[in-house]
Amino acid sequence: MTKTALARAAAACAALSGLVLAAPPARACDDCDGDDTPAALTNTAAAAADETPALPRTRLGLVRVAGAAPSSLPTNIPTTRETVTREDIERSINATDSEDALKYLPSLLVRKRYIGDYNHAILSSRASGTGNSARSAVYADGVLLSNYLGNGVGGLSFPPRWGLVTPEEIERVDVMYGPFSAAYPGNSVGAVVDYQTRMPTRFEAYAKLGYSTQPSELYGLKATYRAWQASASVGSRDGAFSWWLNVNRTDSDGQPLTFATRPANTATAGTVGTTVTGAVAGLNNANAPWYLIGAGTQYSTTQDHLKLKLAYDISPTVRASYVLGLWRNAADGNSVSWLRDAAGNPVYKGTLDPVSKKEFIFIDGKQFAGPTGGDFALTREKLQHAMHGVSVKSHTGGEWDWEVAASLYDYRRDDKRQNAATNPQPGALSGGAGTLADGSGTGWHSLAAKGIWRPAGTAHVVDFGLQQDSYKLNYLTSNIAGNYLADGPGEMVNKVRGKTRLQAAYAQDAWLITTDWKAVLGLRAEHWQAFDGRTDFSATGTPAPSIYAARSANFLSPKAALSWQATAQTVLKASVGRAVRMPTVSELYGATSTTNSQYINDPNLQPEKSWTAELSAESAWGALQSRVTLFAETTRDSLYSQTLLDPVLNRNVSRVQNIDRIATTGLEATLAAADLVLKGLDLSASVTVTDSKIKANRGFVVTPGDTLGKWQPNIPRWRATALAAYRFNDAWSASLAARYSGRQYRTLNNADVNGFAYQGVSKYATADLRVLWRISRQWSAAAGIDNLNNYQYWNFHNYPQRSYSAELKFDL
Repeated sequence: MTKTALARAAAACAALSGLVLAAPPARACDDCDGDDTPAALTNTAAAAADETPALPRTRLGLVRVAGAAPSSLPTNIPTTRETVTREDIERSINATDSEDALKYLPSLLVRKRYIGDYNHAILSSRASGTGNSARSAVYADGVLLSNYLGNGVGGLSFPPRWGLVTPEEIERVDVMYGPFSAAYPGNSVGAVVDYQTRMPTRFEAYAKLGYSTQPSELYGLKATYRAWQASASVGSRDGAFSWWLNVNRTDSDGQPLTFATRPANTATAGTVGTTVTGAVAGLNNANAPWYLIGAGTQYSTTQDHLKLKLAYDISPTVRASYVLGLWRNAADGNSVSWLRDAAGNPVYKGTLDPVSKKEFIFIDGKQFAGPTGGDFALTREKLQHAMHGVSVKSHTGGEWDWEVAASLYDYRRDDKRQNAATNPQPGALSGGAGTLADGSGTGWHSLAAKGIWRPAGTAHVVDFGLQQDSYKLNYLTSNIAGNYLADGPGEMVNKVRGKTRLQAAYAQDAWLITTDWKAVLGLRAEHWQAFDGRTDFSATGTPAPSIYAARSANFLSPKAALSWQATAQTVLKASVGRAVRMPTVSELYGATSTTNSQYINDPNLQPEKSWTAELSAESAWGALQSRVTLFAETTRDSLYSQTLLDPVLNRNVSRVQNIDRIATTGLEATLAAADLVLKGLDLSASVTVTDSKIKANRGFVVTPGDTLGKWQPNIPRWRATALAAYRFNDAWSASLAARYSGRQYRTLNNADVNGFAYQGVSKYATADLRVLWRISRQWSAAAGIDNLNNYQYWNFHNYPQRSYSAELKFDL
């Protein structure tokens, strides 16, 4: 961070933690968004500014944040917060997608595989891995981006809709760790991420061009993959009316992400088959020998983004806002066979055995099933999603404030075309049989009414509200007998339908007991419903459709937090909260089957119930800030979707289940400093050590009891980040960052002992470099390298290798 940005972030984090650092009083802001954070009742920042001790004293208080982009996160809960500002991103992060803003925050990881990754970029946190997208909550300008239609990527894919925010829009990102606010559903058990995008106070215009290239070598395949990005923004404010428009285009080619394989133990006895070369011998994630015969899921994606924000001040204390987001994606998933026949031609099918009526190939003299269209699938996707959000809120800072808000996320078009297993390349490149998966009509919407009560003459601030979130899944897969690239749907393969609804009421009271003690008590009451669930498996009704009975349940989730000003520079904070994460529509009803994957649902899943606690010590010594946090979580009926390769069916099969009990404990430590040793040198670092084990489970993977005592998938014991940023002068700055993650497992029984293989999860240690040149007041340029040390690492799929980026930006 720059010194200015570090100070701003420190002040924001302090305020968000319920602290007020000794600093000049906050400037009143007539142009601010109406924030719902409570006014300071005692020990205000203005009072603190009158004191000038040798070391600034942190102050407890009930605070009000004034700024152009106040966080929507609750400000009076003393729990762990982290913030990234616009200046941080510009100076220190090679940000090609919005999720990159989280890259160096403690204990967070986004499973981003390539620029524009739209279907697998899942956020993980302290006790939630990269297969659990429904255990975090991502918002942008108060609109939900997390996709709670499902969890993870089994069958369909449900990462947050990162594409509805571009890096150039971001004013700041705030993160709250854990389910300690009653204002959020149980999906907040891992973390709550809040993106605040720009809203101008005068006429502003921006433009940016970016280019990235990734030379890659894997399994003997060498290639270079490139991405272009262009973005422009314009906005202004005129009296009571303000507006902001951002457009962005991303044109990206990613590296291959999947690989067609033939396990060595599937060799058969026979004399018929095409003798091939080019197969690569290796070991799978269980250290069993196999052959890799080609690469797939090489995405070429073109994405367009449009964001429109409007705001009108109805009165000096009431603002109406509207946000529209449009995201369009045309993505081609390609594949290639490495196999060659005696004449050197690519091999996409084997020789037919007239007896068994099956096709075979010979690899190293051993007979294997020949490749099919499922091994080398081609996908063609056309997606167009829309987001709407509207709110009216007051920001008087007096005894009462209120807000009403509504949002909608709509799959206006969501088509995925894929060749059939019986339609291999090269014929599949121009048409032939296949399937069309249509998700149009899917989406979610929310309604909320919130209030703040600051009873006069008391040291209390009470937040309360009513919420309703509704989700609808509508997914039809059809066969196409003629040309899968162009024809309309034919005979139905399956149709998945279902809805869930969550209605909630909450209240929480922040109480400044004394100048050194603050307590927060909250309660969330929830009524959950699942209904209209149905899966049809064929157009003829044979087999019979599965029609699921409606379900409902009620839950209470208490929250509590306490903070104590232990010394002049140190605050101790403790938080505890219960979270109930409801099963998603897809987990309950979403049985899907494609050429190379199958997902098995369970309509009787139980919600997962977590108790999470943390104890933190935060200190500020001049420019040096530190935090140490002990955290613990126990989750019962944890919801897990496990994907395993069925070598007989030659496709990935995912099954969702409840795990009886998972226990996680850990320690997280952070350190940040400005102008350390050298003026202009800013440092930040974090380290997290975690123990996360399956303690009880009636289910199993292969044999009963094989998951007991095993590591929770995708949670490493050790992880760390470090970032050093140096300002050479007003024009030049540079940053060097590093990230580390220890050994992980992907399977519940930890059978994937080889992380450095396709479908494995490996440790990694990578470094990133960025140089920023401010050419003039309007122009700036930056160049960067991600994965500077070219570390080859995996999370089921392979992560990018060394990547180079350059950007040119104009600010009016």
